Amino acid sequence: MPIVSAGDARVDYQVRGSGTGLLFVHGTGFGAEGTWGHLADAFADGRSVLLPDLSGCGATEDDGTELTVERLAAQVIGVIEDNGGEPVDLVGFSLGSVVSATVAATRPDLVRRLVLTAGWAGPEDEYLRNLMTVWRSLAGDADAFGRFGTMTAFSRTFLNTVGREQLEGIIQGNQPSEGALRHIDLNLRADIRGLLPRIESETLVIGCTLDATVPVEHSRELHAAIANSSYAELESGHVVVYEKPAEFVKLVRDFIDKP
Repeated sequence: MPIVSAGDARVDYQVRGSGTGLLFVHGTGFGAEGTWGHLADAFADGRSVLLPDLSGCGATEDDGTELTVERLAAQVIGVIEDNGGEPVDLVGFSLGSVVSATVAATRPDLVRRLVLTAGWAGPEDEYLRNLMTVWRSLAGDADAFGRFGTMTAFSRTFLNTVGREQLEGIIQGNQPSEGALRHIDLNLRADIRGLLPRIESETLVIGCTLDATVPVEHSRELHAAIANSSYAELESGHVVVYEKPAEFVKLVRDFIDKP
C-alpha cells in the first residue's frame, strides 16, 4: 500500500479502482478498512477509491503527541496530493466528518463534493462531552470499554438483530487502543464552527435519527451552518455504514454521481 509523508506522519493508505478520486475518512478508533472496507468496492467502478488510515490507526506512524483536527486534515490533504492533486469527492464519518469539513474549508481547490455523516461542529454539547469522558474513563477495562462503545454506536434494533455471537465479536474489536484514546481526546476538543461558513463545496450532510453517540441534532446544525448543503436522515444508530449500508451507498452515489 502507498505511504505518503504529511507533516510529522507517514500516512498509509489503500487505493481501489481507477478514475475520479473518491476519498473516505474514518472515525474514532477504527481505521479505513474497519470502517469502509465492506463498502469500498461498491464505489470502485469508475472511481479511484482512497482509504487512508489517520494517526492512531493501521500502519500510519507519527510522533504520538496530542492530535489536532488540523494535523489529521493535513494527512488527508497529503493523500490527495500524492494522487495527483486533482479535486476529489470527500466522504467523512463521525470524527472523519470533522476532519473532512476542515479539509474542504481550508483547501477548497482539493474538494469537489463533500459528504459529512454523523459529524459535529464543536465541544459545547454536555451530552457529547460526558459520553466521550465516560468512554475514555473505561480505558482500564477493555471489556467495559468495548461494551459501552458498542452499545452507544449501534441502535437497539441492530443490536438485537445481529445475534449474540456476532455482537460479542464487535465488542471484542472495539478496544481501548492508544489510537482510539487519542481520537477520543480529540473528540473532546474539536471545534470547527469557525470553518463551516468557509466551505464552498456542494455538501450532503447525513444524520442518523437513532444516534446515541453523536445525536442527530449535530448533523442538522452542520447542515444549517454550511451554505451550499443538502440534508438527509437515515433511521440508524451512529454506525450507519454497518446498520444501513445499502441506503448509505445509494445516498452517497446519487449525490456524487449527479451531473
